[in-house]
Amino acid sequence: MAKLVCVAHYEEKCKGIISKPALDYYRVGSGEEETLKRNKEAFKKLRIRPRVLRNVENIDMSVNIFGHKLEWPVGISPSAMQKMAHPEGEVASARAAGKAGSLFILSSASTTSLEEVAEKAPDTYKWFHLYIFKDRNITENLVRRAEKAGYKALVLTVDQPVFGLRRIETFELPAHLNLANFANITKDGKDLSDTSSGLAQYTADMFDATMTWKDIEWFTKFTKLPVILKGILTKEDAILALNHGCKGIIVSNHGGRQFDGVPSSIEVLPEIVDAVGKEMLVTFDSGVYLGVDAFKALALGAKMVFLGRAVLWGLGVDGQKGVEDVLSIIRNELSVSMALAGSSKIDEIRKDMVVHENYFSKL
Repeated sequence: MAKLVCVAHYEEKCKGIISKPALDYYRVGSGEEETLKRNKEAFKKLRIRPRVLRNVENIDMSVNIFGHKLEWPVGISPSAMQKMAHPEGEVASARAAGKAGSLFILSSASTTSLEEVAEKAPDTYKWFHLYIFKDRNITENLVRRAEKAGYKALVLTVDQPVFGLRRIETFELPAHLNLANFANITKDGKDLSDTSSGLAQYTADMFDATMTWKDIEWFTKFTKLPVILKGILTKEDAILALNHGCKGIIVSNHGGRQFDGVPSSIEVLPEIVDAVGKEMLVTFDSGVYLGVDAFKALALGAKMVFLGRAVLWGLGVDGQKGVEDVLSIIRNELSVSMALAGSSKIDEIRKDMVVHENYFSKL
């Protein structure tokens, strides 16, 4: 087998390994997929202004997140139903993140229970992702279980009041898999792990489209864990998140899967950082496939960058080792980018190192 040296190689290799329905589910964007495309294109329009004659012999990528030291500022976003990519599923991804000295966010829509992931990846720094459901008892159940299992923060997705228009996706979870966190979750023991009605209908049945900022205030008071809102694309909502007790946000357009026509995450990152970056943790996802992408996001103010599909391609190709390899590739690319840009530490990656291509139009 030819050596796989970049995320694109893993994506191509994965096409011949995992099932087409799984591949379509992971790959698809919403609508005409313009936002999905824009996520990558926007990174390409950013130029790096490197500084030279800096001592970059030793590159230190370590960061401190909520008092926890990580070896580098790239982690794994919450991605649903990872056992479709590989039988090891979420456990493999969590272990790979731990081995890489990074952060893993477990999706509530996982095919492995949050307890099993915690048990089998005990040394990994983990956050738990969820939604506010129509039945608040389900939300409470998940939060208390995550607290008990040792997850260190809660990530609340807020950009999915309804299911996005994904035209290509004709998806049903394979019969041997289920949403493990929702088995027998209600007070009367009802099993909500079955998605055979289709994801759009499941979302309509479970998710609360009436949710407002009052619910966010309730949620932040409901737990002692830091709350991070995922799906923020405007400075106005970032400020509201801060004012309603959130400790962080993930600037994200759901990987282009929810609302076609919104900007890329990297386009909106600077204004959000300017608005709240000094007062709360601003992190980033959507469109990161290269270490240099991560560098650009860090330069524009993100304190942590998350990978989504890139991890799934590694998982599909070779389970935990595949995820480890993808993380290693991104880590090396980021290290080289830092050295060539003249930054030996993360806090030496400065905003003035990255400009839009129009910066040079005066030439």
